[in-house]
Amino acid sequence: MKKIDTDDFKITSKINLSEQPSSYALNASKDEIKDALQFVSKKLGKLQNTMYAHDKYAVLVCIQGMDTSGKDSLIREVFKNFNARGVVSHSFKVPTDLELGHDYLWRHYIALPERGKFAIFNRTHYENVLVTRVHPNYILNERIPSVNSVDDIDEAFWDKRFEQINNFEKHIADNGTIIFKFFLNLSKDEQKNRLLRRLNKKEKHWKFSPDDLKERALWDKYQNCYEDAINRTSKPHAPWYNIPANDKPTARYIVAKIMYDTLSQYTDIKEPELDDKVKANLEAYINQLNNE
Repeated sequence: MKKIDTDDFKITSKINLSEQPSSYALNASKDEIKDALQFVSKKLGKLQNTMYAHDKYAVLVCIQGMDTSGKDSLIREVFKNFNARGVVSHSFKVPTDLELGHDYLWRHYIALPERGKFAIFNRTHYENVLVTRVHPNYILNERIPSVNSVDDIDEAFWDKRFEQINNFEKHIADNGTIIFKFFLNLSKDEQKNRLLRRLNKKEKHWKFSPDDLKERALWDKYQNCYEDAINRTSKPHAPWYNIPANDKPTARYIVAKIMYDTLSQYTDIKEPELDDKVKANLEAYINQLNNE
């Protein structure tokens, strides 16, 4: 199986999204890739237990991608070896009335992970510069005082929103949250194939909505918005990674490997030492239990 350098997937300079790969050859069978993912996932789970005990860093995993890009199944497979107490997944859909009663980042702030834990954002705060940019009329639901019509949503509005998102991520990174942002890069042809599978297989019908086709018709607009968002917000403290997503097992393995390789570089993440007094009396505690 091909050895990968996870930095090859990191966005460190301005990109043209159409030139970023949606396929990647690991030169391995599906079973080999599945075994490799299981191996890395177990190591991630063990590392998460250490981070839980260490209690100083939190991890935020942001997953974005077009419909059918494999977000749900990636989360299921990559994090299945985690202790349930150490990871929470949030799926951000259309804002509720409660959420619309606050600023657009509020629902993301309250879902941030506490120290020692992972939080997964399945769709993220970037929906606020992706879906709303393709459909600017959605912004009107936010009841922003300075926005009374779609005509008020100009480039200066988006510049300010990107500045707010960058500030949000810089703030949480400075306070101990390690941020991963994964763009699942699916080709338009592969999305077509996956949508057809949903229509052709009865057990997958529940996943399909006619709105999927309406959004697919806006593919080019979405790609332009993704490209702009990635170029404006891939920072050293919160980098974007382009994940070739045409093959789901490959995408899952690359995401798991990126997280493990990155977190392994934090040499200060260690299980805390026992208090000296407790350590000095370990033998006495063992005897006490054995003599019950």
